Amino acid sequence: MSQAEKVVIADAPLRWQDVVAVARHGAPLELSAKAWARIENAQAIVQRIVASGERAYGVNTGLGALCNVSLADEQLSQLSRNTLLSHACGVGAPLADEQTRAIMCAAIRNYSQGKSGIHRQVVEALLALLNRGITPQVPSQGSVGYLTHMAHIGIALLGVGNVSYRGRIVSAQQALSEEGLLPVRLGAKDGLCLVNGTPCMTGLSCLAIADATRLLQWADVIGAMSFEAQRGQIAAFDAEIIALKPHPGMQQVGLNLRALLDGSEVIASSKGIRTQDALSIRSIPQVHGAARDQLAHAMLQIETELNGCTDNPLLLGTPDNFRIMSQANPHGQSVAMAADLLAIAMAEIGSIAERRLDRLINPHVSGLPAFLVANPGVNSGMMIVQYVAASLCAENRQLAQPAVLDNYVTSGLQEDHLSMGTNAALKLHRALENCTQILAIEYLLAAQAFEFLKAQRFGAGTDAAWRLLRERVPAYDQDRWLAPDIAAAASVLKDSKLLHDALPNLH
Repeated sequence: MSQAEKVVIADAPLRWQDVVAVARHGAPLELSAKAWARIENAQAIVQRIVASGERAYGVNTGLGALCNVSLADEQLSQLSRNTLLSHACGVGAPLADEQTRAIMCAAIRNYSQGKSGIHRQVVEALLALLNRGITPQVPSQGSVGYLTHMAHIGIALLGVGNVSYRGRIVSAQQALSEEGLLPVRLGAKDGLCLVNGTPCMTGLSCLAIADATRLLQWADVIGAMSFEAQRGQIAAFDAEIIALKPHPGMQQVGLNLRALLDGSEVIASSKGIRTQDALSIRSIPQVHGAARDQLAHAMLQIETELNGCTDNPLLLGTPDNFRIMSQANPHGQSVAMAADLLAIAMAEIGSIAERRLDRLINPHVSGLPAFLVANPGVNSGMMIVQYVAASLCAENRQLAQPAVLDNYVTSGLQEDHLSMGTNAALKLHRALENCTQILAIEYLLAAQAFEFLKAQRFGAGTDAAWRLLRERVPAYDQDRWLAPDIAAAASVLKDSKLLHDALPNLH
């Protein structure tokens, strides 16, 4: 994890890129003096409530369906500790370190608003985990939108559970000890603050935005290569025609395609060879553009949530003049729907890519050697990689089913409409990985098709993309173990620096 420039939470909105910098690239996270002052003001309100004995949900009452049980004094610290221990009941394989770090970053952003009431030392302890590379092991399954994932993060602060630390899995107690850190003693409301809100789905979705942004750029590049390999009719991408349907994403894709194919002798010499291409070839601006527009919408929803206050209850005002309000801001409907929508968009990107790559290997429509190998028959060529792409598309169709509609009732009818936003974000991550592999396969096939057309000059951008892959994957002359070729192509797609360096003007 390379060290990136530090991210400071102050008064300006946090961007999804900031979360990615912290979670994926190891940028240190800090809070400004004003953010700390907001946190301390809210905690002072909590102390005033505790001293007054006024009943306030989660401050001096039980949780969920136990909200009418009043608690006092030492019970409040015990409630916070018990909340974490009892809620840390997730199942399944652990999240990747970057996923857990993204959740922690989003949680700290929530607390920095000064409406939660969490103790300063708890936020300081979370920051210490992030900045010192102590990452709690968080089971991936069991969240209805909140609770379990953050509880597994929270118990690490107590020295309970396991963490990823310096490349190995150790006990949280050992990692804290090696870093000279003490377990945290929780106070009133701390436990509820640690499990509440929408940081799970929001942090995970910030990482998904980064991956979707990169994949949508690659989809244009690889789609242009397939278009060129099949001698597409460039009139479909004419600027005047594209402008007649003014969706913003479609305009950008049209610009990209024209730039990528600029100067192509293959395209110039193919003008008029057919009246029009198959839809998967000529509708790249319409389909890729629609996905870009859905991504823009999802970004707005997710960044709005990231910069919102998502606790319950929320604390307003000052210790001398405050309101404590029970409400439903932890309900993550906006992020859940955005993640579901983005999963649909990315499934469609994979779906149209699979149709394009199938045409590349099919001699009935490609005009190229069967399965893109010189001696078909003794060589199967690129036949079976299309099966793999079809399988991944089928899985993405399942992953594109909305999680947000899967409502269940929890906590003795108290929580009877749930967003399932964490499930939505996690399945979006799986759909993005599948889409990466589908595009990697199309990239391999389009590059192989170029081997049969290289007597003519390719487009400025498509030629650069072809050469970039050829630095890592040689041409396919006869059958060989193909899985490493797909893995190599996928690794190119996952490296945003490679894309920027090869095609700096791509948007």
